[in-house]
Amino acid sequence: MSEKHPVIAVTGSSGAGTSTIKGAFEHIFRIENIKASVVEGDSYHRYDRDMMRQKIEDTEKQGGTFSHFGPEANDLGLLEKLFFQYGLNGTGERRYYLHNEEEAAPYEQQPGEFTPWEPIPEGTDVLFYEGLHGGFQHGDINVAGQVDLLIGVVPIVNLEWIQKIHRDTSNRGYGAEAVTDTILRRMYDYVHYITPQFSRTDINFQRVPTVDTSNPFIARDIPTADESLVVIRFQDAAKFSVDFPYLLSMLHDSFMSRRNTIVVPGGKMVLAMELILLPIISRMMERRLALIKADCRQPY
Repeated sequence: MSEKHPVIAVTGSSGAGTSTIKGAFEHIFRIENIKASVVEGDSYHRYDRDMMRQKIEDTEKQGGTFSHFGPEANDLGLLEKLFFQYGLNGTGERRYYLHNEEEAAPYEQQPGEFTPWEPIPEGTDVLFYEGLHGGFQHGDINVAGQVDLLIGVVPIVNLEWIQKIHRDTSNRGYGAEAVTDTILRRMYDYVHYITPQFSRTDINFQRVPTVDTSNPFIARDIPTADESLVVIRFQDAAKFSVDFPYLLSMLHDSFMSRRNTIVVPGGKMVLAMELILLPIISRMMERRLALIKADCRQPY
């Protein structure tokens, strides 16, 4: 962990909606003039798309399961090393996983491949990670231990599955049965490696629908923001000087469900994220600047 070179991680399962909070952070970075180096969790997969398919097939023939949720399919030691190195001196390497033709075209590569490793740009203010394993901790690997601000995005599981099924069938061309098979194949890794992360997060954003999602595998649409509530839980509200009276006044129809938990209407989720995260990021950058200025004043 580092105050001079902070690491922010947003972690959530596939279909959890991490892109929403990523957008909130990007907006904060713009208005605060913060130069962020963005790292995608998919870039730390161990195998490209073709190799992963083969690995899954080989494992299933042996009676086992294999998924991107588990540590064997990812190079999480390398991710921990990146977070440590960036926190130490603001450097490191990154690459990108090319999900589709549009992303692959500028690199003259194929979808499902990785770009070459490249140095993180010099002079960035913060490292921002979004992916599956920002709060991972297992065995001798402790990714979470290198993170200064850890955010969890974790809708209730039925809603998460609805979002995944709709995304993968509408945008990625998979059949509903294939997506269901993927959910089942990932279940062991989901329980053992994904969900424990949300006990380590500083803040969790959990969307809860107010409509019936009891059978996510036949749902025809995703519940809208206005058809849901967002439960926001702080691990340690005092750590971030969270002003709950201010949040309650700014977020109409919100309420406190526990001393460290505020519930807001789903339609105000993005506003709530910005109201909560902006002062935290601002203080983080103020502390960073103060340390840099102090270093500049040190005699040589």
